[in-house]
Amino acid sequence: MARLPRLVVPGQPHLVLQRGRDARPVFVDDTDRLRYLEALRGALRDSGVALHGYVLMDDHVHLLDTPSTAESLGKAMQRLGRRYVPAFNARHGASGSPWQGRFRAAPIDAEQYLLACLRHLEMNPVRHGLVVLPEDYRWSSAAHHAGRRRDPLLSEHPLFWRLGNTPFEREATWRALNQLPIDAVQAQAIREAALKGWALGGPSFLREAARKTDRRLLPLARGRPSGRMK
Repeated sequence: MARLPRLVVPGQPHLVLQRGRDARPVFVDDTDRLRYLEALRGALRDSGVALHGYVLMDDHVHLLDTPSTAESLGKAMQRLGRRYVPAFNARHGASGSPWQGRFRAAPIDAEQYLLACLRHLEMNPVRHGLVVLPEDYRWSSAAHHAGRRRDPLLSEHPLFWRLGNTPFEREATWRALNQLPIDAVQAQAIREAALKGWALGGPSFLREAARKTDRRLLPLARGRPSGRMK
């Protein structure tokens, strides 16, 4: 069966997942992480993609970004790979790509899921026991949103700006939000969308997104056809 083209809806935020091949590290040390972020900076700039959040773990990466066109996300990730992979292989005597296949991208309903996705990815180091507070982790967007440092990679989404009238208010609100547990059902939906690359949102979002892409937004229903038209 031919594989489906990647699902990209221009103008909508996407939760992007890159995983290491066979769960191997894609970052051996901080030099690798710095090189990845530098490559990411150039790829975003050249391709017309706005980055709202990210986290670099040893064996995977999450990005939350908005592509300006249907092609811009793929171009950004391709340029990122061309810049990062040769440098990684040269440093570590490796060959081939350290990534496991294609990256996954799930377009999301911003109103319903953007802040939840941002919290989910920034809490990754906390869930893995690496830090107590998400903003303590150097290799994510969490410190920026908590007001600890400015990250030039990021373009804050309008929904983040709704958290307060000033940067101080937004940052304080964000820190308070991170003290609350993420809804378990919502977290599971985010994990499944990231792993499978399907759209994440309600019926109205799916109807609107369907107008912007020729690819189906959800997997086909399992089981045999009913044999009648509906």
